[in-house]
Amino acid sequence: MLRRAKCLYGVIPGHCSLGQLQSTSRYRSYRKINGADDDGRRKREEGQDGHLQLHKSKGQHLLTNQRILDSIVRKSAIKPTDTVLEIGPGTGNLTLKLLEAAKSVVAVEIDKRMVEVLQKRVAECGVQDRLTVICKDALKAEFPPFDIVVANIPYGISSPLVAKLVYGARSFRSATLLLQKEFARRLMAKPGDSEFNRLAVNVKLVVNVEFVMDVSKREFVPCPKVDSSVVIIRPKAEVPNVNLDEWWAFTKACFCNKNKTLGATFKQKKKVMELLRLSKLAGSNGETDNYICSNDDNGDGGESNEEELSSSSCSEMGASSFKEKLMGVLKSADFEDKRPSKLSNEELLHLLALFNQAGIYFHDQSKSRNAENESFSVAYC
Repeated sequence: MLRRAKCLYGVIPGHCSLGQLQSTSRYRSYRKINGADDDGRRKREEGQDGHLQLHKSKGQHLLTNQRILDSIVRKSAIKPTDTVLEIGPGTGNLTLKLLEAAKSVVAVEIDKRMVEVLQKRVAECGVQDRLTVICKDALKAEFPPFDIVVANIPYGISSPLVAKLVYGARSFRSATLLLQKEFARRLMAKPGDSEFNRLAVNVKLVVNVEFVMDVSKREFVPCPKVDSSVVIIRPKAEVPNVNLDEWWAFTKACFCNKNKTLGATFKQKKKVMELLRLSKLAGSNGETDNYICSNDDNGDGGESNEEELSSSSCSEMGASSFKEKLMGVLKSADFEDKRPSKLSNEELLHLLALFNQAGIYFHDQSKSRNAENESFSVAYC
């Protein structure tokens, strides 16, 4: 009966532990009939019976439900001429189905043990010539050209990997991603939602995100602590003309406390001094020099009976004047009492444009753009 169950669910003997079948009703019945206890199941999941060991800490959770795998492939709308990029293929449960639908698959997998299993399974199906395996860290690997992405992404790299895809150099038609449910909700959140955050703002600047379905944690081996969701990301045909480094730094400044009013955020001394420094570096119209050290002396270069202002006093005077400028920009468009958690991308883009027009900048303009900038990959403060 067990041999038949392996055949039914596409698990090739010797490639993975019996834990791959734990989410199926047939395997649960087998455990009940044969008296398999929880300790035995745990040992199988952990590879203590000599089979491949799966590491939860590395995000190695294999999706085994064939119906869900088929649904993911179907929803991805793969064309026979497509090259599919799969990140974290594991032992190939999804890969084999992708190879049935696509012209070719590029699989990026960091675990050499998984690569060996994957290549053996694909070879046994006779389609190894259509699979390219890159055994590297997906965050560091250079992706070859591809048409779409279909992947069960390890939870721990979700944010930087989504950043790499949506802001990367490679264009693509769509990305069907299986993500941690909470992360997917944050990705799709709208202004006013409790989950709305900087991640959603930055992602939706350049792509649209569509919810597909939820997937129970019981469908994975080993079983993770949380449920998952499938989403599809599609690049927008037109994106706003904005300096991305400036945009990422601006949203970081706004969303470090998303429920605080913008007026309260930009009145903070630390924030004022930081923006004063960046704006001085930008040197917009030379205006910011006036905020660095201004005083009421006659400027004749002669001796004065009064003590000169200390550098700290000078800095405080400059910060005070600069803070007034910040508040002036916010008040001019009625943003002072608004909260980032309630603002749309259009409103945020408008506010950033107003700041820049006033010579206020959020990013060091001398530094070049980095599409995988840390300022974006950190989803929220």
